[in-house]
Amino acid sequence: MEQMDSTVIATSLPAIATDIGSEPIALKLALTAYFVALAIFIPISGWMADRFGAKNIFRLAIFVFMLGSLACSFAYSLETFVASRFFQGIGSSMMTPVGRLLLVRSTPRNELVSAMAWLTVPALVAPVTGPLIGGFLTTYLSWHWIFWINIPIGVAGIILSGIYLNVPDERTPRSVDIVGFFIAAVAFAGSVFGLSVISLPALPIIYGYMTLAVGATAALLYLLHARKTKYPLLDPRLFRHKLFRSSITGGSLFRIGVGAMPFLLPLMLQLGFGLNPFQSGAITFISAIGAIISKFMVEKIFARFGFPRVLGFAAVLGGVLLAAQGLFTADTPPALMMAILLAGGVLRSIFFTGSNAIGYADISDEEASQATAIVAVAQQLSVAFGVAVAGAILEVTSTLSGGHLTLLNFQIAFFTVGGLSALAGLVYFRLPHDAGNNVSGHKAARE
Repeated sequence: MEQMDSTVIATSLPAIATDIGSEPIALKLALTAYFVALAIFIPISGWMADRFGAKNIFRLAIFVFMLGSLACSFAYSLETFVASRFFQGIGSSMMTPVGRLLLVRSTPRNELVSAMAWLTVPALVAPVTGPLIGGFLTTYLSWHWIFWINIPIGVAGIILSGIYLNVPDERTPRSVDIVGFFIAAVAFAGSVFGLSVISLPALPIIYGYMTLAVGATAALLYLLHARKTKYPLLDPRLFRHKLFRSSITGGSLFRIGVGAMPFLLPLMLQLGFGLNPFQSGAITFISAIGAIISKFMVEKIFARFGFPRVLGFAAVLGGVLLAAQGLFTADTPPALMMAILLAGGVLRSIFFTGSNAIGYADISDEEASQATAIVAVAQQLSVAFGVAVAGAILEVTSTLSGGHLTLLNFQIAFFTVGGLSALAGLVYFRLPHDAGNNVSGHKAARE
């Protein structure tokens, strides 16, 4: 529900803008408000789960998200819509990290790869299916339905999690790091807002660079604060764990390219090749099939070959296939495009399943809540950075080429983000061959 909602709205912005009397470019502030809410409240999700119980916070987050969805559907102006999206983002900020925490606490380490594979599927499927579903609902029903469909899903989630989610209610009533919360809020919100403005210029781009600088400064201040605090909101000491550190570093690098793809590819297919949104969505949808296919092989692959080699090769090959999309032309057969996207979807799913799982191989249960919050923040920042990099490359290269987007502009963007994703392979190739064997089952398989 959350992953779908963050992408489904993009195709509906013109219809929403017309209905509430605004401009589509101004309405992009609603997208930014949603991501800013995520950036502010994700860091405190770990403390909330430890203080009030992860299951309670998970169900409350779903309820808040539903209320935000209703508020969005009844918005009547730009201000009310942006405020509603921000409120919806507060609920969203707790759902995924706390849901991941519940999964980690309730799953034996040797079954974590399989569990992470299920968690990875919606994260990869939603970005490519969201625009397709959003376009269908907006065209044939109304834009309100992209929010109303969250209500029955949310109700089912609250009821079913109450019945079936039997997880020990582990609570750690430590005091909340209020100072750290405000510094982190400025750091992450400033970074996400700045990157969003750079990639989706609803405001003058200078504001993007200014808030990005503020965010970076606040991040440095937070690191200084965390070193002097007994219980920091996000504990940087978790990076002493080599596998967790590698998961964050490699996963963030790879996610830069993956985050840029849903922005670049539809734009190239529609503006460069003249396809309509439905034709574009029908082609890009195939990568979601690849993500689902990988679910049925990923556990055996990691058990057979181990984390370092599989993650290294998946990152390099995934980056190469991402860069290969820059070689598409209007004459490229759709079947060839779809074959490359299908293979890329398989590799991306394998990579994220393993990268998410190996990060918890050397994390204790007591540190899991902190770890899930850090992972969620890193994911948001890397995706925002990927879209900003892609947008900045298109902006700069199109300006140099006369102000019009050409195929060359997209080629440069795809080659750049593909190269960044491939660099993630170096992080994992440097790990010991037995890294994370307690999670992958690789050692047991060899014996």
